[in-house]
Amino acid sequence: MLKSESRQVRTLLSRYANARIALAENPGAAWQRELAEVTRTLCAVTGTRTINHAIAAADEILAAAERPAASRRPTRAADTPLAAA
Repeated sequence: MLKSESRQVRTLLSRYANARIALAENPGAAWQRELAEVTRTLCAVTGTRTINHAIAAADEILAAAERPAASRRPTRAADTPLAAA
């Protein structure tokens, strides 16, 4: 699940950056709509209400996807090696 989630987040961040750049270069209604849409989607996907929080949450999602699988899952007593006697 993390791979598809991180892929979606990467795509949304890329769309957001592209829309911001395009809007700065050529202010127009189409780019304003794209920026508003991708902002709403990024907030929805990350469960946040502002773009700043959404970007921070997206960074956390991407960082978690980079960690090895063993460090992403919670540790259970059965997974913990016994101390050497």
